[in-house]
Amino acid sequence: MTVVQNTELRHRCELLRSLHLPGTPLLLPNVWDAATARAVVTAGFPVVATTSGGVAATLGYEDQEGAPAEEMFGAAARIVRAVEVPVTVDAEAGYGMEPTALVAALQSLGAAGCNLEDTDHRNGGFRTTDQQATWLAAVRRAAVEADYPFVINARVDVFLGPLLAGADAEALAKLVPEAVERGTAYAEAGADCVYPIGLWEPDALQDFIEQVGSPVNVVRLPQTPPVDQLAALGVARVSWGPFLHYAAMAGFADQLGSLSAG
Repeated sequence: MTVVQNTELRHRCELLRSLHLPGTPLLLPNVWDAATARAVVTAGFPVVATTSGGVAATLGYEDQEGAPAEEMFGAAARIVRAVEVPVTVDAEAGYGMEPTALVAALQSLGAAGCNLEDTDHRNGGFRTTDQQATWLAAVRRAAVEADYPFVINARVDVFLGPLLAGADAEALAKLVPEAVERGTAYAEAGADCVYPIGLWEPDALQDFIEQVGSPVNVVRLPQTPPVDQLAALGVARVSWGPFLHYAAMAGFADQLGSLSAG
């Protein structure tokens, strides 16, 4: 990476970080290829974020690290090249890479930030809070040593499984203390934003935000409150995860159905 390229990447990292304002959330409609990235920028959004699920599907793989890291990073690099705004990459759980190698890969492709989750896809379950915090701290140290101030969005996954299994808001609220413990540790380890994916109920979400003491990312589930209400709760970042990809594919299927029907 040339001096000019590194300077521009640092600028994009700092711009992305500056847009994490509690109460004025950064809106991130997640993309899966260069065309959707350009569409997001054309629509006026200042940052592009990828969805691992959408990217993996486009490449012919399942989500949750079903795709090889080099293919996921190759797709991310094409997205970065397609736009002139910061791009934050869903790097899942880091693909089993050592921190220095992960940071080098993200810097090389030009990512201004990334998501890193605490699910252990290889062994099942979660990394312990200490394991994940230690790993995130090592990622941050590697970035500092590389003069690469990228934005780490640390995903807390304790709500996700219960949500997918049909847990109600009351059941999810009982997981807030564990999520706060994890989120606080991740922020102290060097994460810039904490992402309790699946937490949507307003009272529980506000409880999490007040306790964790870090910018918070919320995903737009069907039951998630509207953006203005999320802003009032102090949310700093709102993303759409895989849902725009789901909607696009559903629309494509509908179109195919109309063609066959005709």
